[in-house]
Amino acid sequence: MKDSVIVQEFLNYLRFEKRFSEHTAKCYGADLSQFSEFLIGASVGSQPADEPISLPHQQGGPATAVATQTKPKVDQLLVSVETDAVRTYLAFLNEKQYSKTTIARKLATLRSFYKFLVKRNQVSSNPVTVVRTPKQEKKLPRFLEYEEVKRLLETPPMDNWLGARDRAILETLYSTGIRVSELVALNMDDIDFLGEVVHIRGKGKKERIAPIGSSALQVIQHYMEFRNKRAQSNSNFDSRVLFVNKHGRRLSTRSVRRKMDKYLKMAGLDPAISPHTLRHSFATHMLNNGADLRSVQELLGHQSLSTTQVYTHLTTRKLKEVYENAHPREDPQMQ
Repeated sequence: MKDSVIVQEFLNYLRFEKRFSEHTAKCYGADLSQFSEFLIGASVGSQPADEPISLPHQQGGPATAVATQTKPKVDQLLVSVETDAVRTYLAFLNEKQYSKTTIARKLATLRSFYKFLVKRNQVSSNPVTVVRTPKQEKKLPRFLEYEEVKRLLETPPMDNWLGARDRAILETLYSTGIRVSELVALNMDDIDFLGEVVHIRGKGKKERIAPIGSSALQVIQHYMEFRNKRAQSNSNFDSRVLFVNKHGRRLSTRSVRRKMDKYLKMAGLDPAISPHTLRHSFATHMLNNGADLRSVQELLGHQSLSTTQVYTHLTTRKLKEVYENAHPREDPQMQ
């Protein structure tokens, strides 16, 4: 959004004050860019730019209007938006068959943006406050059973450095419940072998310490021995980074996903499983083994306890399944 000064100020606020990642800031910027283009298309030729924007949806869409008339100043449109314009925008997204989850995210972006403008006294009120978020379909996160986790973890070979690295990655994901973005950001000195903990840099640059199992530490140590030998003969190796690619540079989250897809296929597991599934499995298994919800929240790095509470539904469902298997209902005809 190079055309908008206030959007750039908002994105800088996210980056430097809220400590959001560059990827997250770009997502916010993309949402605001789409909203701005919608406003431009809806407002061209209908009214002066300094009047409140509360416009009916135009069938022609933003592209048609922009192509035929002069583009108004983006900032003037953004600060003059009223609630009806936001509702019209949501209707537009719905017509374009965006999912409810995507629409809710775009609405959350607008809510945060106008909250920022209110705090900076650039608008008098937040036009998004009274707009209700589309009701979401509640989907319980998927998790793996213990035997499935074991099968996956044992798939990578341990007799070469890439296999040892991949085994260490999977062990770390499951043992700590770490996010993939947090995993690839790990440096060598983030692993405390003596204290059996990992120093994690989470969302918003917030740091936390998570315990890690001895089994995972042994696998990481085995990988490090391979890694260090290879680094001695390759000057391109980044000495700081824990998980590196074959060129010695930091792995990407996409690379981790590709590696996991490979081992899921080898293990005969569902290819729809993602690295995040190991995080869900970690949380579910922790609760199944008696951990309290607050502890799991801290280990996962969740800001809100409500985010962690979804796992209680998983554990409750599992308990019901165990009960039903142990106490099958009698056939009424047999009584």
